[in-house]
Amino acid sequence: MNIIVIDDDRLVALSLKTILESTGKVTVAAMGSSGKEAIELSRTHKPDVILMDIRMEGMTGIEAGEVILKEQPEARILYLTTFSDDEYIIKALGMGAKGYILKQDFDGIVPALEAVMGGQSVFGDQIITRIPEIMKPKESFDFASHGISDKEREIMELVAKGLSNKEIAAQLFLGEGTVRNYISNLLDKLMLRDRTQLAVYYYTEVRG
Repeated sequence: MNIIVIDDDRLVALSLKTILESTGKVTVAAMGSSGKEAIELSRTHKPDVILMDIRMEGMTGIEAGEVILKEQPEARILYLTTFSDDEYIIKALGMGAKGYILKQDFDGIVPALEAVMGGQSVFGDQIITRIPEIMKPKESFDFASHGISDKEREIMELVAKGLSNKEIAAQLFLGEGTVRNYISNLLDKLMLRDRTQLAVYYYTEVRG
């Protein structure tokens, strides 16, 4: 897979390039050190995945990501940062980023890249467990007005907790295909793009 690495610490970027390419699974097509460079490099290289830091001078990774996704909605952005800041987590989820993992979880970077390439969204355990803390529960949400059944409601909650289709299927004694159909129906009913936005919707509209 071809990726670009954006980190304002050039030593970190070089280290990432060396270690990731040593696996034989990743080719680092280019490196940048700012949000502006991230935009320019994404236009030039159109990488499979953009591995990007968040806190950078001038333009943050979040701001750069918003521009990139506006120009290239199919772009896959995986944020790699030392900060589990609530505001950044919410923005990354809402904008359609494919992942947000902490740098200290270095062993998980390659699996995260592979998961993103496979169409999954990846948020490290430390991030997922923080999401419920960020928002206060709502007293009620009118599922019926959205045409959402009890089973769909249950599946939405499990998606929001970070469970895969396979894990949801096992927990609810359903086939994986059935779970995929339920999620597809939920996305249609709520006019959402993917399961990441479904998780965000759950915490902002249902529980938020």
